[in-house]
Amino acid sequence: MVENFNASWEGYFILLGFSKWPNLEVVLFVVILIFYLMTLTGNLFIIILSYLDFHLHTPMYFFLSNLSALDLCYTTSSVPQLLFNLWGPEKTISYAGCMLQLYFVLALGTTECVLLVVMSYDRYAAVCKPLHYSVLMNSRFCHLLAVASWVSGFTTSALHSSFTFWAPLCGHRQVDHFFCEVPALLRLSCVDIRANELTLMVMSAIFVVIPLILILSSYGAIACTVLRMQSTTRLQKVFGTCGAHLTVVSLFFIPIMCIYLRPPTENSQDQAKFIALFYTVVTPSLNPLIYTLRNKDVRGAVKRLTGHEREL
Repeated sequence: MVENFNASWEGYFILLGFSKWPNLEVVLFVVILIFYLMTLTGNLFIIILSYLDFHLHTPMYFFLSNLSALDLCYTTSSVPQLLFNLWGPEKTISYAGCMLQLYFVLALGTTECVLLVVMSYDRYAAVCKPLHYSVLMNSRFCHLLAVASWVSGFTTSALHSSFTFWAPLCGHRQVDHFFCEVPALLRLSCVDIRANELTLMVMSAIFVVIPLILILSSYGAIACTVLRMQSTTRLQKVFGTCGAHLTVVSLFFIPIMCIYLRPPTENSQDQAKFIALFYTVVTPSLNPLIYTLRNKDVRGAVKRLTGHEREL
């Protein structure tokens, strides 16, 4: 086992990615590069704006800044390698690089699942408990929730990625994906992987299904509260903030569920690549647009920082 580990550590993997469609690779390179630059620009904009404008020093924008930081790290953990492989003939990644990539992809993806639950609780407290909101979502509790989200993601990933690489690969090097991902790596193993598959199923249930249930429960309670509202202005504001969060939740969870919670089929691997491309490249670039489009708080913050609005 030690000899096998040392041999693997010095080796490499070949990420097949989209090599089945060589004519598509140039197009994908350009499109992915554009979305990656949008992700960097949009999420950095939210982080910097939320930090500089004290009007945005609220729980909602604190968690949104964490989400933006997550999206920046999440895309950067896989997209640069993907762009490198699409641009040139080399499609290899070192064994150590693959381990690190798997660890960070799992860690950041799991953290985002938990953070989206936290953000839905924040919206629940704001809409359903407005008189107690400042007490419920005090600064210390918000920081505790954020730290818990990050720690849970990175701790879980350490266990899951270690368990994945513990399975001997027996010299197999070709990963049928554009990044190091658990199901693709498990297919390289030459031993019984039922324990790994069971672990993957349990982890998917804990960090995908349960968070989704909690989020939907929060918005069920919000919907009941909204239906009793008399103020049209407050109703529009609730729909604006909660609608944006629900859109982000849908764009993140639906593709992941299509990959990890459906039975494998003959063409499922090729479909999984394009679905994974959506939630690793497209979704992080859309999140800033969804949260800032038609957002009066953000527009006001931009005007204040650029000097177009005088403080009273």
